[in-house]
Amino acid sequence: MREITFDTETTGFDPFSGDRVVEIGCVELINHLPSGETFHVYINPERDMPEGAFKVHGLSEEFLSDKPKFSEIAQSFQEFIKDTPIIAHNASFDVKFLNWELEKAGFGKIDDQYVIDTLAMARLKFPAGPNSLDALCNRFNIDNGKRTLHGALLDSEILADVYLELIGGRQTSLLLAGEEEDGSSQDGSDGGKRQRAAAKQRPTPLPSRLSQDNIEAHLTFLKEIKGESLWSRYLPREASDLNE
Repeated sequence: MREITFDTETTGFDPFSGDRVVEIGCVELINHLPSGETFHVYINPERDMPEGAFKVHGLSEEFLSDKPKFSEIAQSFQEFIKDTPIIAHNASFDVKFLNWELEKAGFGKIDDQYVIDTLAMARLKFPAGPNSLDALCNRFNIDNGKRTLHGALLDSEILADVYLELIGGRQTSLLLAGEEEDGSSQDGSDGGKRQRAAAKQRPTPLPSRLSQDNIEAHLTFLKEIKGESLWSRYLPREASDLNE
């Protein structure tokens, strides 16, 4: 199963007031784990960089001046995320910006059915909070020491670990080699049924801890019960004879 964690950096809070996307970072997940494939680009916002935004992500107007415009990367971005669930922390913020940019560039908007919000997931799981990305890293013992400034790709990499913990931790991705998330092998040979390792059996069964006195005492108790006891159906034949 393919999913994508993503993040954006912007010049502010509202695209409808003139703010723009300046960085996009995406990390591809296969069966909930990073595959090594990423999409990362800095974008020329074609405007100045407010001081408040610069303090958050450290991307200056000068640094971004020779970077591609959003319209120049929109096609490759859409091809990377096409028909794939995309995961963001406070997703409504990022999707609002990306949809504004995509529409301005002449592309279709991101379909809400593909959007997963880890902030909403965290609030359901930990209603008392806090549920910021840094707080969740602390909660799950995820190393975010490199996160001195916000960065779209780094935050997407961290979010991949947070998302995995929110959906149940690494045990959710312990699939057999060559096995897909739905349980089928990559060549389709098992008809969609997950192969499971056979449970190991003891070469020699453990001896019973019941003594003969224990057995006889239990049989005496069963005789005092009116009607046939359910337990007597599972007794060894010789013990059943004693109970009759």
